[in-house]
Amino acid sequence: MDGQQASLNAFRNLVAMRFQLYNSLFSALPFHRVEKTGVLLSMFIMFCEEAYQRGWSPSEIIEQFLCKYTDYQTEKDQLDLLFRFIQYAERQVVLFDALEDAAFGAVNDLNGKGTLKHLLNEVYQQNAWPQLKEKLSNFAVRIVLTAHPTQFYPSEVLGIIHDLSNAIMQDNTALVNTYLQQLGKTPFFKKQKPTPYDEAMNLIWYLEHVFYPAVGKILTTLKTHVNGYDELFTCSPIRLGFWPGGDRDGNPFVTPEITLKVAQALRNAILVSYYRDVRKLRRRLTFKGISTLVAQLEELLYRHVFDHPENQVLTVDDIRRPLIQIHEALVRDHNGLFAGMVEELLSKIAAFGLFFASLDIRQDSSIHRRIIDQIAARGEALPVHYAQLSLEEKLSCLTQIRVRVNPDDFSDPLLQDTLRVMAAMKDIQLTNGEEGCHRYIISHATSAIDIMEVYALFLMSGWKPEELRVDIVPLFETIEDLQRCSEVMQTLYAFPAYRAHLARRGDKQTIMLGFSDGTKDGGYLMANWSIYKAKESLTAISRSSGVHVLFFDGRGGPPARGGGKTHQFYASMGQNIANEEIQLTVQGQTISSNFGTTTSAQYNLEQLMHAGISNGLFASRRMTFTPDEEQLLSQLAEESFRAFQALKNHPDFLNYLNYASPLRYYAETNIASRPSSRNRSAKLNLNDLRAVPYVGSWSQIKQNVPGYYGVGTALEALYRAGKWKALQELYQQSLFFRTLLDNCEMSMKKSFFPLTAYLAKHPKFGTIWNMIYEEYEKTKKYLLMLSGASDLMENYPVEKLSIQMRERIMLPLLTIQQHALAKIRAHQENPESSLPIETYEKLAIRCSFGIINASRNSA
Repeated sequence: MDGQQASLNAFRNLVAMRFQLYNSLFSALPFHRVEKTGVLLSMFIMFCEEAYQRGWSPSEIIEQFLCKYTDYQTEKDQLDLLFRFIQYAERQVVLFDALEDAAFGAVNDLNGKGTLKHLLNEVYQQNAWPQLKEKLSNFAVRIVLTAHPTQFYPSEVLGIIHDLSNAIMQDNTALVNTYLQQLGKTPFFKKQKPTPYDEAMNLIWYLEHVFYPAVGKILTTLKTHVNGYDELFTCSPIRLGFWPGGDRDGNPFVTPEITLKVAQALRNAILVSYYRDVRKLRRRLTFKGISTLVAQLEELLYRHVFDHPENQVLTVDDIRRPLIQIHEALVRDHNGLFAGMVEELLSKIAAFGLFFASLDIRQDSSIHRRIIDQIAARGEALPVHYAQLSLEEKLSCLTQIRVRVNPDDFSDPLLQDTLRVMAAMKDIQLTNGEEGCHRYIISHATSAIDIMEVYALFLMSGWKPEELRVDIVPLFETIEDLQRCSEVMQTLYAFPAYRAHLARRGDKQTIMLGFSDGTKDGGYLMANWSIYKAKESLTAISRSSGVHVLFFDGRGGPPARGGGKTHQFYASMGQNIANEEIQLTVQGQTISSNFGTTTSAQYNLEQLMHAGISNGLFASRRMTFTPDEEQLLSQLAEESFRAFQALKNHPDFLNYLNYASPLRYYAETNIASRPSSRNRSAKLNLNDLRAVPYVGSWSQIKQNVPGYYGVGTALEALYRAGKWKALQELYQQSLFFRTLLDNCEMSMKKSFFPLTAYLAKHPKFGTIWNMIYEEYEKTKKYLLMLSGASDLMENYPVEKLSIQMRERIMLPLLTIQQHALAKIRAHQENPESSLPIETYEKLAIRCSFGIINASRNSA
């Protein structure tokens, strides 16, 4: 508790108090009406807080405030003030983000529980060095950066946050003021959608400036403390993955040309990073003989970074070999002076090669099926009657293909793209190395045929079976698919051609499990429990088949999409779940909030490493559930599932979300190249709706349904069944169950029902609003009973205070957005009205920026 109190005090001093101090600088900014805006906004926040307690609607609040505290008479002047409120609040969010980033090292114990230093101390105390070295030889954390649109900051603003944080850490008020002025003149709204290449370049900035130094520091620590762990020169326990430019699932703008261009950008970025490090080495390594080797290496990298010589292939060994020579000479002749710098660079080369981050390719299974049908219709690579064949006959046909299919023979651009990108993967491997592009992910995989059709398409695109250096990764997402996935993999493992392919891939099979669509399909508890059980069954059949299964978790930012306290989930996995690698996606705000600075990136990477290594290293911590506990969790999941299905299947469920939230405007925010729905021409339905706009829309109306709905009903059912004591024991003993509920509390802490309470008596949607509110109150009641706390997130005081402050900053934005949506709905009911509807639509969209950014993990 002392540590928590110290962190809380640091947060109050370095974030809360400084926010008030620096926020006052906004009033001095030399911009149009800024001072008046700041004063009025402070008054508006307090007015909102009091008015919501009285039960006023957002429109009533705004109308009364404008009447009471301003002399604006025209609608134009009133709207102008609301837009200024938005601009001001957006910049308050940036300031708060920068303050939290600057205070990260003081608020978090960088050498405490869950860090690498903590792990090494545990290993030392238990004399477990041999076990640690063995674990490190087959364990890795793979962070995969995705372009999923949960980040509303343009790259220019991200740069200001970075510089502002540094100025705050230096306590340089003059520089802070300068950056705030820059912020005041920097637009937050993107006039055009980014291209997939734009998205890639934005994330490559993080690779160069955050992940590259953070990973280097972690590997150097391991190299220093784990004696004899020279394998770090050739392998790495930290790897990075990359989706922008490779993920074409639902994104028609990702082409083979874009994929190749992004792969080249990744290669150039890592060469630039090596070049910078070698230049630093040259300033230190001025010794006779060694200086010549460093200069030659610098010149080699310079040529390949800036001149791009033709017919000259640069390999990793071309860089590593002279560095090893330099290291040997430093140890032999110069008492190891500056050898540590060389070791760190060698470790980085082991982690990043010439690829920096592995570019994953992803496409939906329905696209592959469509392509296979078109190929079969020609009767060349596949028989015309392919669709009528049995499962066994189809599998046999798919593995006997030796005909290369020419993409130009078909008019379908998707077919052309698929075959061309599969061929392009071979080209990327030639320049960036095999790890540059070696995984093909199949969204919505439902059967063994889905995997084997992709295998067949690789053969049709020019790969030979014995040379196929690609891991085919099925992604199981819905509850039904999660429950059947072990049968699918059992069929594949038993199929000789595919088993031979796995043998050539080191007997390793990566399987991706999606939280987002699982939660959308079955609700919070059922999705999480289904994934846990799927991992257990997949581990069992993989082990019995002699296959090392690697789980890749598709996680978003909030708990509703698998986010929250991620490292605790991995620490809680039982011994029945394979633990050779931790692989997960990170995106948007999760990248900027958890990996936005070198300090935070190193800390969160270490937390994941600690979770995976300690879970497998210390046998006493291997927690598996007893049969009674399994039954308890299964019952909870089933009860929760039934409650969520009752809500989801309500005929007005999706219409309610579309009515109350800015869901329909997500595509107009220009935050991503990918459409918000997989099927743009079809009527809005839950299956086609992307998880990001779905979860993000619930967040913007502060109801966060996907993060808790059904939990209260499930807990109540077991309470009434006399199983409360068993639940209390499970809560105390199971980190998995406790983390599930902790994350649930986070979703609920970010909810604010007074914002939409005006819908409680709506003739059409009142029923749904009341269903959601009653479930929220029920869940809150039973969670507090179970934890013994008096308030949500009581055990996480820093995070609780951060959420409270962020929610207060965004309160005006939430109110303005709901007011704008009410005006839009009124116009739709009376199209003859003179309302400036386009302005109100712009108002609703602009509010989304600050709301999402302030929430940090809301979509």
